[in-house]
Amino acid sequence: MNQIRKPTTGDVTVGALPSSEKFYVDGERLGDHKVPMRRIFLHESAKEEPVVVYDTTGAYTDPNQSIDIEAGLPRLRTAWIEARGDTEVYTGREIKLEDNGGAVGEKLVPEFPTKHKPRRATGGRSVSQLAYARQGIITPEMEFVAIRENMLRDLSPEEAAKLKAEAERWGAEIPDVVTPEFVRDEVARGRAIIP
Repeated sequence: MNQIRKPTTGDVTVGALPSSEKFYVDGERLGDHKVPMRRIFLHESAKEEPVVVYDTTGAYTDPNQSIDIEAGLPRLRTAWIEARGDTEVYTGREIKLEDNGGAVGEKLVPEFPTKHKPRRATGGRSVSQLAYARQGIITPEMEFVAIRENMLRDLSPEEAAKLKAEAERWGAEIPDVVTPEFVRDEVARGRAIIP
């Protein structure tokens, strides 16, 4: 019979990744938050500079973070959302049997100990990135995407032209540097989505 055991922080892989280092890039609209990047060191025989990529590993590979899975992940966007002033916190409903696929008894996974109140839009507004983009508003999320997409790359004119030509073949109008305004425009046109 399956035994469901509540995971502990010791069950989660944490720490630095080999042959690379995590670092963060500042932005103008991001406040205390920064865009995570990873510098991957190549073997010395390659005689190449490290490769910079966007880091998707979250807090778990940051040696400066304290991990407590019962606390959940940090809610990084809260300050951005609150600053827009177009949402409110409300009391959500209790979890129902159907939320867990009807599981009962030993098959029922314990409820997560940290409960955050949900948010909703106020005044009949739409609070999606698409709605902001179409109003001409550049959000911190759009700046985050722009910084991530640039990946600190310094492309040669030939490399930039090749990438640009490939993207434009599909209808995009790619600038040499991805700016927050470019991201806003692509979202407003429906060619980019910020999940």
